[in-house]
Amino acid sequence: MSRVLLIDYSSLLYRAFHSLPDSVAMRGVYGFLNMLARLLTDHRPSGLAIAVDDDWRPAFRVEALPSYKTHRVATDEDEEDPIAPQEAVGREVLRALGFSVIGAEGFEAEDVIATLEARATAPVAIVSGDRDLFALVRDPDVHVLYPQTGVSKLVVVDEAEVTRRYGIPGRAYGDFALLRGDPSDGLPGVKGIGEKTAAILVATYGSLEGVLGARDLAPAVARRLDAGRDYLAAARRVVLPVRTVPLPAGALTSFGVRYDTAALDRLTRAHGLASPVERVQQALAHLGQHGA
Repeated sequence: MSRVLLIDYSSLLYRAFHSLPDSVAMRGVYGFLNMLARLLTDHRPSGLAIAVDDDWRPAFRVEALPSYKTHRVATDEDEEDPIAPQEAVGREVLRALGFSVIGAEGFEAEDVIATLEARATAPVAIVSGDRDLFALVRDPDVHVLYPQTGVSKLVVVDEAEVTRRYGIPGRAYGDFALLRGDPSDGLPGVKGIGEKTAAILVATYGSLEGVLGARDLAPAVARRLDAGRDYLAAARRVVLPVRTVPLPAGALTSFGVRYDTAALDRLTRAHGLASPVERVQQALAHLGQHGA
């Protein structure tokens, strides 16, 4: 079944940057473009959008939960972010190839994806290196293609996989992550509630509302949840992907858009990207969805 692909550019570029050797020029962009070519070839999408972080640490999240994604904050104010220049080049290349590259001021890529997913009328595959998007899984309509190793191997995360991996209903991953915490997103979790306890609570009561409203909890668990109520209220409001990003109506790529040949020539020569760009062009050509 052909699906719409919603791609989290920023998280996948981050993964590619850290999985390829330093000797590869523009290694983040290089790895991302190779993955994009494979996605086009293997999945033959009916539509595609590439979502970007216009603000990877939005104020509305930081104000509610200062720890959110602190792992991506430079510890030295003078330290230059080595990924930012590659991210900018990658956006130029993608637009020159005719892809829809979508961001929104004050929001992250996952918010853009959540908004597009909520609008979708066709089955969706989300491609992301961030686990918070597991919360959007709606089998059989939505699944996540998640990099297991770097960006070279993708695993399908659907309701069955979430249940197998964590022992919880597939659509309850977001509540589970808030309870147990997720260091990759700077989520501390409820103190004293680890993965096993969080999974049992969600599996037993079905949702975070069910857990917080339960009257038959063990006293120690009830005390921990009471102590964590302020955190849970704040995290729930702002950490899970929001679906209210103002986006244009026609956000998916129209594959028939013509290449900007002059821009592609300039970018590939300047940054050593001829090989992965050619792979993407070949994948589009095989789909019959390219412009000359």
